[in-house]
This record gives sequence, structure tokens and C-alpha cells, in this order.
Amino acid sequence: MDKKTETSVTVIGLGLMGQALAGAFLKAGHPTTVWNRTAAKAEKLVAEGARLAPTVGEALASSSLTIICLTDYDAVRELLDAADLEGTMLVNLTSGDSTQAREAAVWAEKRGARYLDGAIMALPPAIGTDEAVILHSGPESDLEAHRSTLEALGTISYLGADHGLASLYDVAGLAMMWSVLNAWLQGTAMLRTAGVDAATYAPFAQQMATGLAGWLPGYAEQIDKGSFTAETSALETDVRAMTHLIQESEALGVNAELPKLFKAIADRSIAAGHGGEQYPVLIEEFSKPA
Repeated sequence: MDKKTETSVTVIGLGLMGQALAGAFLKAGHPTTVWNRTAAKAEKLVAEGARLAPTVGEALASSSLTIICLTDYDAVRELLDAADLEGTMLVNLTSGDSTQAREAAVWAEKRGARYLDGAIMALPPAIGTDEAVILHSGPESDLEAHRSTLEALGTISYLGADHGLASLYDVAGLAMMWSVLNAWLQGTAMLRTAGVDAATYAPFAQQMATGLAGWLPGYAEQIDKGSFTAETSALETDVRAMTHLIQESEALGVNAELPKLFKAIADRSIAAGHGGEQYPVLIEEFSKPA
């Protein structure tokens, strides 16, 4: 066994995701210590070769690298507040927001630990495959020191030294996810009124989503430059199409709240004098509080 696979790790928190993380380390050959409030959740992992630590303190002492995956950041601090973290490398894969991540970094470092924050962009079954993208933010030197071990979990994506970046990317991804899914459901509801089932519409919707994704780099360039020249369509033209979508939805008896929201945002931008510019000019509306 080479040095890469001899590196020991500790996993604290054995929900479905935590179990998947520990299982991936074991499969890659890493001696793995686990701890969970409910010890029974460790039984399968122990059968696969994991060591169940009797206490959090012993779990932390078992490895120089500890992965934490708990319910929330409050649970992390409650569990580890009294623990000896001196010299420990903590990789927190608990879901939260960017402020919590930055505060957790300060909290951990005051206790003598190194700290990386992270976010898992995958479901538990994908952990341990290249499809599982694990976002990391914090000191790059800490990530590089443990990259070979962390790669057992999936594809590592380093975002920068700001500990809050992984959480920010995570929630930005959620905004994309729910927006795309809700738009698909809107279209599906409309087509069902004509007897078209969701399975029939899905390939067309997938093709649309793929095509729209191709617009993003050019739109991003406009946003970063602060210049929104209408190269393909002006916002005032887009609003006419939004009106058509609203009218069609209402005529079909389909909920029109979502397209009305689109139009309300665009109407504000047009009222501010941006009707002749391209769609990404709406970034100015999204950058304002409601």
C-alpha cells in the first residue's frame, strides 16, 4: 500500500452523507475512524473496516485530518467547542451560509486548528466517483497538503482563500437548480393541457436548457464589463414575450405567478431606462434588496 492510501482520516457525523464519505475513504484504502451520537449508524462502516471512536476527543486524536458533516454549523460548534483542536486539520462539509463559514474558520483557528470549509455538490450514492464535485475554500496550502486524501471523495474544486466561497457557490447553485426546475414545471403544466406528458416534453426542455447555458459566458462578459449592448434582443422585446407567456398560462388555467415575477423585475429595469439593453442588465435588479 502506498503512502497516499495509508493516510488516516476521521469522519464525524454519520447521516447518509457522512456514511458515504467514510465509505469512500475506506474503499480508497484510508484507515478511517468514525464517530456519531448514535453509534448504531456506524455498524455497517465498522463491518467494512472502520474504527468507531468512543468519544469525539478520541476521534479527533486518531487522525490529523477530520471531516465534519453534521446538521448545521451550530451543531458543529456545540459538539467541538470543548474539544482539543490543536494541530487538527478540520474540513467542514456541513451545509450553511457564507457568514457561518467565515465565523467557523475564526472559531476553529482560535482553538489551534487549520480549517477548510466545503460543500458537496452530489447525492450520497455519487460520493467516491468523479461525478461528485466537492467545493473547498480556505488556505490553498491546507487543501494541497490533503488533496490526495480528499480526492477519495470525488472531484476537488478549489474556489479561493475566502472561507465563505464554498457556501456561496453552493447556494448560487441552488438558485440555478430551482430556477431551472420551476421553469420546466411551468412549461410541463402548460403542455399537459394539450395532452403532452412530462416525458415527451423533457427532451425538448433539456435541449433548451443546454442551449441557454451556452449564452452564459457572453452574458457574464457583459456583466463584468458593465456594458449591455443589445446584440441579439433588447429587454423591451423580451418583456413582450413574457407578456405572451403570462397570457397563455392564464388562458390555459395554469399558474402564472412565475412569469409575472419575471416581468415585474424586467418592468423595473425598463422603468429605470434599460429597455434598449440586453437581458443581463437585470443584474442591477438582482443586486438590490427586495
